[in-house]
Amino acid sequence: MSLSRIYGLQARLRMQLQKSGVKVIGCGRSLEVLDGQRCTFATTRWCHDKLAPKPVPKQDWNRAVSEAEKIVGYPTSFLSLRWLLSDEIANVALHLRKLVGSNHPLLRTAKILIYNGKNNMQTWGLIVLLISKAVGHAPTVPDLEQDKSAGVLQSQRGLAEITEMIRTAQLVHQGMVNLQPLADAGNELGSDSDTIFGNKIALLSGDYLLGNACLQLAGLRNQALIELISSAVRDLAESNFVGVRDLQNNPLPSKPLARTTGESAEVSADGEVDLSFGDLVDNTQPLSLAGVMGDPEKEWALRHILGAGTLLGKSCQGAMMLAGQPEALQRRGYMFGKHLSLAWQACIDLEPFSSDQLPSGGRFSLVSAPVLFHLEHDPSLYAEIEKGLESIENVNYAAVHAAVLKGPGLERTRALQRKHSQAAMNVLNELPPSDARTALQNIIIAMQDI
Repeated sequence: MSLSRIYGLQARLRMQLQKSGVKVIGCGRSLEVLDGQRCTFATTRWCHDKLAPKPVPKQDWNRAVSEAEKIVGYPTSFLSLRWLLSDEIANVALHLRKLVGSNHPLLRTAKILIYNGKNNMQTWGLIVLLISKAVGHAPTVPDLEQDKSAGVLQSQRGLAEITEMIRTAQLVHQGMVNLQPLADAGNELGSDSDTIFGNKIALLSGDYLLGNACLQLAGLRNQALIELISSAVRDLAESNFVGVRDLQNNPLPSKPLARTTGESAEVSADGEVDLSFGDLVDNTQPLSLAGVMGDPEKEWALRHILGAGTLLGKSCQGAMMLAGQPEALQRRGYMFGKHLSLAWQACIDLEPFSSDQLPSGGRFSLVSAPVLFHLEHDPSLYAEIEKGLESIENVNYAAVHAAVLKGPGLERTRALQRKHSQAAMNVLNELPPSDARTALQNIIIAMQDI
């Protein structure tokens, strides 16, 4: 091969390397060092630019949930919605068009259910399936009961659907509107026909989902599980009657307890506020309300354990029960679901305070953790809260928002979220390593950035 042809090949090779992002140093036979790396290729000295270390992917909520769904076989976020496609209520969507423009809460509920983003936790069935797979099942479980492709039992998959349906039924029922004071009950409400129609749809749709959940629960033919999940439904109902409420049944915080200097809430042996409410002894019995209302952390925990924690916790416990796991492990499953739901709620409570200014017409829960903690710090703010006894619309949310931003409520809520996240992590750390356990850990980590 002639020298000119060799030079021509080198030139073409140099051009190709430059196009592909490879840095060419030059020609010659001696070796040189670039960025600490020694490179050679025939008579051409070249080297790749030093690669920057690949960043560790951040545990985004949607990414964590998507990866978790692959582990259990299929998306679970819309398990309960398939019941809405049955022949009995196939025309619900058509009737909902009548509510457009009426501002009925059912429309907001439907949006929450359909938009499965990071602002709501419509992944409860997924959590139940993941904890089921992470724990495994006893060798005595028949092969016909096992779904070996997903690593869970058929009954556990059914329980995941039951959990989603009960939760969805609760959200739909909460969308009902109280149209008139009790003193005027029985009067005609012809001018509110759209709202009355919305209430009928909310009531019947919620009842339909709850009825199907009960039917499917009975089909599992497990008396202990039926008692456990039934007690969770009782807790959901009780959550709608705890504490002070306005005429639309919107919750208001209780008046802060008057404590002497240095007096603090009741704490357990390890220095933490006691949040057991009796469920550590027997979680099928009603929770104890003694000394709870007015204490910020206890009141917040009780409201959200009743409204969410017991359903998720008892569903996780029930999944282990179906797998034939020992009772001690079943109780740990309950604690995992309970703490996970509280950690999630703390994340939701922090979201409205992520901005220095509350949007015009913006609202947030008056029984959220930052508000309750601030009321303990500054009880004078309760005078503004009391304006909402007739309707929470009378409360100056901007003033409450500004006051909470200046107080210790946000930092205490962050500490509360970290505490319950760590408690849920501690349960997971007791389980053997698996992809399901890792997925659950990633979901908890992803909460930190919500």
